[in-house]
Amino acid sequence: MTDTSDREIVVARVIAAPRERVFEAFTEVRHLSQWWGPEGFTTTTRSFVFAVGGVWEFTMRGPDGVEYPEWIVWEEIARPERITLLHGEHEGDPNAFTTVLSFTTDGAATRVELRTLFPRKALRDEAAEKYHAVEGGNQTLAGLDAYVTAAAS
Repeated sequence: MTDTSDREIVVARVIAAPRERVFEAFTEVRHLSQWWGPEGFTTTTRSFVFAVGGVWEFTMRGPDGVEYPEWIVWEEIARPERITLLHGEHEGDPNAFTTVLSFTTDGAATRVELRTLFPRKALRDEAAEKYHAVEGGNQTLAGLDAYVTAAAS
């Protein structure tokens, strides 16, 4: 095994909702557009197919009005425990990174872990330092938490 910790960012959160409901929030645009991204960001989808090999193309707009083109291909879907995706700015992006989302039952709650692996340490460092990826990941999971728990009430 190769140690990849210098190329990884890992964030996790326990959400007070059943695993199936938390997983479901990733499966449809009507859900994702409500919570995806850090605080103050909006998401506009151009295309979305949630299936292995399917693509989600979207634009994230920051609170400062800057737009970020995004592209995700779903590489693995193991309902309701895991999703693996490749995420870049566009298809063929040489800097695209892989994220494994794990959904683990924790009593009546669900532990969600995002384990992101970058192709190079420099890209991980840039994501962490320039784009505040750890804080953004935590804010994204907080948005997921708020959306899923509000939908339950």
